Amino acid sequence: MSKKLWILISLLIVAAMVLGACAPAAAPTEEAAPPAEQPAATEAPAEPPAMEPMALQLWHQEGEAENAAQYVQALADAYTAMHPEITFEVTNKNTEVLREDFQTAALAGAPPDLLWTVNDHAGPFTTAEIIIPVDELFDLSLYAESGNAATQLGGQHWGVPITVGNHLMLYYNKALLSEPPADTDALLAVGEELKAAGVIPLVYNQTEPFFASPWLGGFGGAVFAEDGLTPTLNTPEMVATLAWLKQLKDEGMVPPESDYDGADTLFKEGKAAMIVNGDWTLGAYKEHFGENLGIARIPTVSSTGLPPAPMTSGKFFMIPAGLDEAKIPVLVDFVNFATNQENQLDMVAKLARLPALKTALADPSIADDPYLAGSADQMLVGIPMPTVPEMRCVWDSWKPEMQAVLAGSKTPEAGAADSQTAAEACIVTLQ
Repeated sequence: MSKKLWILISLLIVAAMVLGACAPAAAPTEEAAPPAEQPAATEAPAEPPAMEPMALQLWHQEGEAENAAQYVQALADAYTAMHPEITFEVTNKNTEVLREDFQTAALAGAPPDLLWTVNDHAGPFTTAEIIIPVDELFDLSLYAESGNAATQLGGQHWGVPITVGNHLMLYYNKALLSEPPADTDALLAVGEELKAAGVIPLVYNQTEPFFASPWLGGFGGAVFAEDGLTPTLNTPEMVATLAWLKQLKDEGMVPPESDYDGADTLFKEGKAAMIVNGDWTLGAYKEHFGENLGIARIPTVSSTGLPPAPMTSGKFFMIPAGLDEAKIPVLVDFVNFATNQENQLDMVAKLARLPALKTALADPSIADDPYLAGSADQMLVGIPMPTVPEMRCVWDSWKPEMQAVLAGSKTPEAGAADSQTAAEACIVTLQ
């Protein structure tokens, strides 16, 4: 079997995997980047709906530094070029700010008309009854099962997939590191060599547990029990995860502190050899590093032999509840336009993300791209991001305890125990 065919088969396997959603970790707002090229006005419906003049509000959480915010704007502009009577006010918000602002606006009866966001927002939004199911509005069979599964709750789907993935992986600068470490023992060894050369071995966003979550899988742990609802944060596996993060800091494998922007800057400036970051920045890194960019799986945990398991999901369109019924056909038409074959492949070319449309995901251009193939390989060992509202309690409980352990104010054992207590208390408030 040829290598190209094997990569294509792997991508099809990925499309069938049940994935869940991102980052919770907030998509960063970074320095402005050049505007993305406007997608071609393609595949207009054979019988487009009759449209009255209408101004629509679209909220999204894409970053400018990845050219993704510009791409969303370009899609809206392309649709308006086809339908001048339809205009968009496109607003970029940090992921968590979008969640909070949308909940506030929707409960006040003044929501935007459309969301472009991550799948784990479906949990709190459905609990609050502020978005509507999309099963009767779209042909979801056109999209990868992994994408559809990511927003399925209560037997219904609450989002239309745009991308699949949204997962973390290891990027490395080939000018500083010829080969990525295969496991954590190798990471520590090569880290000493890099430090001796005045290079920071590894950077990641130390402020958000999403960026630490792959290691929990590598140590054999999970955030929930088998029921998918009961948090399992006070476990030996979580203790080992927190201890590993503290070890990386204490041994100088990572900087004393770094948020998303700080880690990204250190990597781009050639001061750090490796970064754990998401597939959403692949396009920007390809443009920045060129042939010096390398992609690999996050190193296997030597003590367990298990690969770290990044949470996987994608990006999705969600439709708010309570909109003027006249807007629904227009929103449906726009979503179909934004996720058609040509625009999905245009997104692959511009943003280097894996598309959710089945026919686009199977396109040979993806198998021919070693970076996208590497991204898909990391996704194969990922785990679905839970969509349930309880996941928000996990993130909010884990975050301050992880930071306390990294700061040295708590032991890993205390951090794990206190995370569990806080998560359980939070879940009670959901009932």
